Amino acid sequence: MDSAHGARSWQLSVGSLQSAREGSVSPADEHLTTDSIGSLVCGEVIRKGAISPVDILRVIGSDGMNTAHIRDYAGGRIHMIGIGGSSMSGLAEMLIDRGYQVTGSDRDEGYLIHHVREKGGRVMIGHRAENVHGADLVVYSAAIPPENPERAEADRLGIPSIERAYLLGQLMEGYSRAVGICGAHGKTTVTSMLSQILLEAGKDPGIHIGGRLDAIGGSVRVGHGDIFVAEACEFNRSFLRLSPTVAVVLNIDADHLDCYKNIDEIEETFGQFLSLLPEDGIAIGNGDDVRVRRQMEKLKCRKVFFGFSEVNDWYPADVEEDDRGYASFTLMHEGCPAARMKMGVPGDFNRMNALAALAAADALGVGAEEAAAILAKFTGAHRRFEKTDEIDGVEIFHDYGHNPAEMRSALSIARKRCKGNLWAVMQPHTFSRVRTLFDQYLDCTKAADHTLVTDICAAREKDPGDLNSGMLVEGMKAHGIDAVWTPGFDDTEAYLRAHWQSGDLVLTMGCGDINLLNDQIHRHETERRNGK
Repeated sequence: MDSAHGARSWQLSVGSLQSAREGSVSPADEHLTTDSIGSLVCGEVIRKGAISPVDILRVIGSDGMNTAHIRDYAGGRIHMIGIGGSSMSGLAEMLIDRGYQVTGSDRDEGYLIHHVREKGGRVMIGHRAENVHGADLVVYSAAIPPENPERAEADRLGIPSIERAYLLGQLMEGYSRAVGICGAHGKTTVTSMLSQILLEAGKDPGIHIGGRLDAIGGSVRVGHGDIFVAEACEFNRSFLRLSPTVAVVLNIDADHLDCYKNIDEIEETFGQFLSLLPEDGIAIGNGDDVRVRRQMEKLKCRKVFFGFSEVNDWYPADVEEDDRGYASFTLMHEGCPAARMKMGVPGDFNRMNALAALAAADALGVGAEEAAAILAKFTGAHRRFEKTDEIDGVEIFHDYGHNPAEMRSALSIARKRCKGNLWAVMQPHTFSRVRTLFDQYLDCTKAADHTLVTDICAAREKDPGDLNSGMLVEGMKAHGIDAVWTPGFDDTEAYLRAHWQSGDLVLTMGCGDINLLNDQIHRHETERRNGK
């Protein structure tokens, strides 16, 4: 907490806290300062019978102040710092659809920014203090630090500010069935699958996806039914700001170790997310994942398990797979056949994703046969094993996978499809992730014949000066991988064009701007063919 805020003594009434959980605040807590609330949130002075840290975060901001609410700024100007992110850009579009004036800023001209501009949003490149002048409310992503010049200026001017996850939670409040889909891997795909099922089944859902889906023409949809489906991200514990009535937990794995101590703390935080469910809520989880099952077993609400094992409520039987990895299977529910499912996306992990979406659809009132028929038409969200080109007989794909487990999964699909040499093009994402998962990166591309590694995408971080992609490449070579460090996109494209042959497949991977390499290759090929 900064000194300006620490010097203030913000009074918090018992009533406002009790609105989160009736009777959970001690009379002794009638007046809490920001310092004491901060201690509560950190778990330092939580007394038996007092409000839980999760409930505190749902009522107040992380700095201890009463949280501003988007409903109080109808028609006002909302300024969004980090507007080019996958979630922030979608929320910007949703706010514009609801009649708000949206401005925003980002460090770079990201590929999603033009969608915001097309909607009518005004976006500035670069973070400058004057960008927030005249704003009624500031929204910032979890990656934006307090010392950011726009956040600092908003604080100096007294402009209310909230973190992205609070905004998402507030937009979900008008829906009686709020679905939060979480997990280290697969969130966007499962959210997209479920969204397409609900939409085509006539449920008219509200939707917020961390990617773009052709079925809804983007990443967000303002629905008029009673269901809202959203990705619930564990980064910076953001998903604890939501109020789900249905929670879908896909897996628990080690990631975002820049804000978690270890996998045990990650698991505990997923448990806190599940504890947000009301007693009449529904928890849907991967029963094959020991950590997911352990946290779900603690709940009093309805529990539904999916997975490949027959111990789950939903599981596949009679699985068949073609030579490209596209599966067909009988969907089983509690030991009985419920539907025949033919996948429109390949890979074992997508089969697991489908089970999650089908189980959630059933819980939301869409029967298995109808849901399976709709899901068979699902061909993927953008940036999820998406084919972007075919040049000189070489297929070129992009995938959003940005940690070793996701890269292995994407390459497992590519390997089945590829007739010649498989080229893995990796853009490592954030220095902290590379540092904490360094050993796992060293063999995650072993399914490929050749691996190219670009410079690390720093994203929200600063270069520490003691870690680079050359170190990854040397470690990969020691593990028997044919790896080359191609720092920039020009270097990478030149190397590929000099070495690829007809029948090869190129897969670029990462959640930074590596997709722009695919765009660059396409643009250069178009210019070449047009004789420019």
